[in-house]
Amino acid sequence: MASAAEQLAANLNFGALAKADELKKRIWFTLGALIVYRLGTYVPLPGMNPDAVADLFRQQTQSGVLGLFNMFSGGAVGRLAIFALAIMPYISASIIVQLLSSVIPTFEALKKEGEQGRKILNQYTRYLTLVLAVFQAYAIGVGLQGSGNLVLEPGPFFLLSTTITLVGGTMFLLWLGEQITSRGIGNGTSMIIFSGIIAEFPAQLAQTLELGRQGAISTGLLLGILVMAICVIAFCVFMERAQRRLLINYPKRQVGNRMYEGQTSFLPLKLNTSGVIPPIFASSLLLLPTTIASFSQAQGGTGFVSTISTYLAHGRPLFMVLYVALIIFFCFFYTAIVFNPVETADNLKKHGGFMPGIRPGERTAEHIDRVLTRITVLGAGYLTIVCLIPEFMITYAQIPIILLGGTSLLIVVTTTMDTVAQIHGHLLAHQYEGLVKKAKLRGARR
Repeated sequence: MASAAEQLAANLNFGALAKADELKKRIWFTLGALIVYRLGTYVPLPGMNPDAVADLFRQQTQSGVLGLFNMFSGGAVGRLAIFALAIMPYISASIIVQLLSSVIPTFEALKKEGEQGRKILNQYTRYLTLVLAVFQAYAIGVGLQGSGNLVLEPGPFFLLSTTITLVGGTMFLLWLGEQITSRGIGNGTSMIIFSGIIAEFPAQLAQTLELGRQGAISTGLLLGILVMAICVIAFCVFMERAQRRLLINYPKRQVGNRMYEGQTSFLPLKLNTSGVIPPIFASSLLLLPTTIASFSQAQGGTGFVSTISTYLAHGRPLFMVLYVALIIFFCFFYTAIVFNPVETADNLKKHGGFMPGIRPGERTAEHIDRVLTRITVLGAGYLTIVCLIPEFMITYAQIPIILLGGTSLLIVVTTTMDTVAQIHGHLLAHQYEGLVKKAKLRGARR
């Protein structure tokens, strides 16, 4: 069955895409929604001094956690636009709810209730997103008022308007992402982040080419960067598709007077179960002291945070060691949250499935956990390699392209793969519907 589906997918072409009207509507809707998002990243917050904002953030968004957030927001942070918070509060809320679902029994019970429980957890995630967005927006407003002459008329009204605007922008993006997921192509949240990363790439590429024209970067180094990027992307695609399949057997069963043969299936375990969460968390934690120190220096203050940020600067040994340690930690930590071997083993036992040579129940859970731990080691090594190679290039070759970072490359690759897979799925469904209609017409003629 799988081979037939793969063969059918290989035969799909643009002609099949042209005939799939539903798919074309979804693609156009996704493009329209992303255009609306991109326009919003250029609408500034009310009451800001644009010249002062440009001067302050010209250096601030090249490093520190602001650079990471600016990448995710498509440049909205550097322009202090209404979408400056982007959907980072939603990502944080989603991770917190997932943590709670493995700790609090009530949340864990909702997680097991299927679609209805998932809807309730999603509603809790929205409420938590609103709370986090309010706190973050208010903190940004306070920080802007204390950063020199950024605000034209500081005061309570500015804080209120900034908080409402930023929170409204985040909740609008949350709604827009849900609309893309249900009426468009791909995961809405991932598509919004993906479009922000891609939109910033031409400007940073032009900046790098300008450095090459001025002689700051040699032609050989530019070609090496191109080759490196292609190799890293190919490596990411290969590793993201890698799976360890555990054989599952189902015994013979009798339904009425009929005896059904036993079936064989597979339990697929992704090599990188944690996705892009480990690099995002590791980068955010390590770059936070640098960002705080930068704002402290902008206000004329120095202190302990500035000393720490010096040791945690890009390229420093302490930064590299902690970066690797945090990536590995979050790989195992997040994998343990999103995949429960005991629950999987219980579900197999309930449906009569078993692994050859392994007892159902506790022994199966131990086997799954052992296999998952081994492949997570490989997944953590893969993420470490992908994230460290660009770090060395950016640090020692002085390439000012934050989009070469491992986090951005992983987001671009995984989002592209998921979107292409959904397009193939829609095309397969369209082609299958066409075959069914033809079969019905032939039966009617007979």
